[in-house]
Amino acid sequence: MTSPKDNGLKRRDILRAISIAASAATLSPKFTAADSFGIAGSEPEQKPEISGQTVRLAEYATNLRYEEIPAEIVQRAKDCFADTVATILFGAPFPWSQMIIEQARLLGTGGNSAILSKNANVSAPAAALAHGAMCHAFEQDNITFPDSGAHPGAALVTSGLAVAQDRGSSGREVLTGIVAGAEVMIRVALATKRTNEARGFHAPGSVGPFGAAVVTGRLLHLDAGKMTSALGIAGSTSGGLLEFAHSGDGAMVKRLHLGRAAEGGVLAGSLAAAGFTGPSTVLEGGAGFLHAFCNQTDLAELTRELGETYQSRTITMKHYSCHITAHTSVEAMVDMRKQYGFSGSDIASIEIAGSKRMATTNNIPVPNDIMLAQFSIPFCVALAAYRDPVDPYSFDDGATKDPGILDVASKVKISQAPGQGDDDISTTITVTLKDGRRLTKHVTEFLGTPGRPLTGSDLREKFLLLTKNYSAKQMEEIYDRIQGVDRESNLNWLRV
Repeated sequence: MTSPKDNGLKRRDILRAISIAASAATLSPKFTAADSFGIAGSEPEQKPEISGQTVRLAEYATNLRYEEIPAEIVQRAKDCFADTVATILFGAPFPWSQMIIEQARLLGTGGNSAILSKNANVSAPAAALAHGAMCHAFEQDNITFPDSGAHPGAALVTSGLAVAQDRGSSGREVLTGIVAGAEVMIRVALATKRTNEARGFHAPGSVGPFGAAVVTGRLLHLDAGKMTSALGIAGSTSGGLLEFAHSGDGAMVKRLHLGRAAEGGVLAGSLAAAGFTGPSTVLEGGAGFLHAFCNQTDLAELTRELGETYQSRTITMKHYSCHITAHTSVEAMVDMRKQYGFSGSDIASIEIAGSKRMATTNNIPVPNDIMLAQFSIPFCVALAAYRDPVDPYSFDDGATKDPGILDVASKVKISQAPGQGDDDISTTITVTLKDGRRLTKHVTEFLGTPGRPLTGSDLREKFLLLTKNYSAKQMEEIYDRIQGVDRESNLNWLRV
């Protein structure tokens, strides 16, 4: 363990190196900060042919008009909004949420933005922090399909609601901001090719600030120049590490990543509105987000068919309270149990073929708490062999100690299917029963994806299930008002 003195020396050394680098850079354009640390030449050169991507995204986000958005995309934004509010309210009681809520109340005094479930008002960044973490508290928040790594509701709705309540923005303004934010954020996520996670970064925490900055910028009426700065600032708030999935402990931090993403975007947009600047090449630049966070990138994804197609169509509502990589395997288990009538006690072994990410990051046979368990494919599949995974209350602390579930989880073997990429969450699952039967099922899409969407009645049922511990009359009213939010002059009524 290092002493305070050691830490002080390290800080002084680092500050001295930065000071030397800054002075040398003034004298010689070829000298970089990297040289002072003995890694000369590590700063990549800017490639002129890939410049302008950040500016184009900022201009698109600034110029998008509600009247131009197709009705189906507006409806997707409303569904995302309602789904997010439900997941926030469901996530509120968990201990990890309560700790973050308390910090938000301490840090954000004096604001007009609500913390749902607490009847408390805080500043917009603090509300975004709390709601982002509450939304992601129990693996219920919406995602995208194909899996880009972006979590639209946790980044966009949380920041949009916080700023809208602070500024008195209308429902139409919020919906337009959500769509604009989704179009930018999902494209940034696609450009990473999921290799940010290969380097140890948690994708939603790293791309979320860009979407939240766009929503905030829209509600603060930023012009294209300031929106560009908002994106530039957002890049420096990106973060979130995947070590929780490898260390076997500390899984609470996963929930914080989405809170920080929403908070960072609100901060970025607010600073840009005040004239604070950020780099106009934050995404495509030689030392920008994609180069710094990713092993491989596809820069063309940043602006591919921008203004012609809507990535918002890929927003997907979860059907199960577990990580997206487990959904196809869980659905296969549910379907096979219905078809063949077996239970968990009948299973001799389970083989799953999927992506490399499934076979490594999400291959956690013995999770030590429910948070890590929801991230574990073996555990989620085993739970689905005994319980109803549609019911979020099936994922309780007792499940991580259930001998039957743990026994089946220990029998799961996951391998990488040849040529399957990490953005492909399809799986082939083979269940061998103790009577010798081998049952196989291949699942490419689960219920909730754009190809197999939840219906309006499905979404309402999920909303009311997740909020069943609140007033039923109030929850029904909130759901209906969100579905008509484009007619609301403000969102100050959305308080629980």
